[in-house]
Order: sequence, then C-alpha cells, then structure tokens
Amino acid sequence: MEQKKLGILLVIISFVFGFFLLYFNVNLSGESVELGCNPSEECTSVSQLISVTNVGFGFFGFMLALGFYFLFFNKTEQKIFDRLEDEKMKEVEKEKFAMILKALDDYERRVMEIVKEQDGITQNTLTLRANMSKAKLSYILQELERRGLVSRVRKGKTLEVHLRV
Repeated sequence: MEQKKLGILLVIISFVFGFFLLYFNVNLSGESVELGCNPSEECTSVSQLISVTNVGFGFFGFMLALGFYFLFFNKTEQKIFDRLEDEKMKEVEKEKFAMILKALDDYERRVMEIVKEQDGITQNTLTLRANMSKAKLSYILQELERRGLVSRVRKGKTLEVHLRV
C-alpha cells in the first residue's frame, strides 16, 4: 500500500514540477523572441537557461515514469510481504500446537496429531488410526472437547472430529 501512496505522490509532484517548467520555458521563449536572439550576451544566458529547462523536463519525465511504476506495476513487494506474513503465521500455529501438545498425555497427544493431519476425520476412522478402543477414544475426545481443543460434529451415525486450535 505504501508503494501506491508513493506513486501517487510522485505523479502529483511531477505534474506540479512539469507545470512550473512549462511556464518557465514559455517565459524564456518569449524573452528570446523579444531579444531577437542574435548571438549576443543576453541570448547566450537565455540559451543556457533553456538547456537547464531541458534537463528539468528530463527529470520531470523520470519522476512521472517512476510514479506510474510505483502506482501500477510494482506489486512484488506486497506479494513478498504477504508470503512472509503467511509463513510467520504458519510458524506461530506450529509453535502454538507444539505448546498445546506438551500439556497433554501420550494418548491425547496422539489423537491431536492424527486430527491435525486429517481434520474432519470420523471417530470410527480415528479409532483405527489411533489404535485405541472406542470407549478410550470417546473418553479422550470428551476430555479434549471439554478443554476446547477439538469439536465433534454429528455426521450420519458417526461423529467428525475437528481441531479448534
């Protein structure tokens, strides 16, 4: 977003600068016509000032082009920023999940890891993957649900297990 603001600012400044250059150049042209501009001392000073305005027009063009570039074409910085932010969020989520796992016993930890691998896993499939009895798994899931770590949603005759963290 800062690139866009910078682009708008550069375009505005370059238009103001270009207006003053154009005004100055018109005045110099009028002065050279007034003097008749034969090779004389006054004409060389006007000629030098016209050269300076040509450099000014070059600077005006550069600022205008840079402003349009920032305004319309430079999106890479935002993409890099978004990617870094996503990676940081994923890393924070991993650390948060690791901290939660440290507070759980082995059975709860195993269930949480399986549910994280396959969110929305049915309780029957979870029984098979965790290698636990239905009663033990049901008790563990009730405990995890009470702590707010998982939620169970009825799906047909079985329940789907989803992570809440």
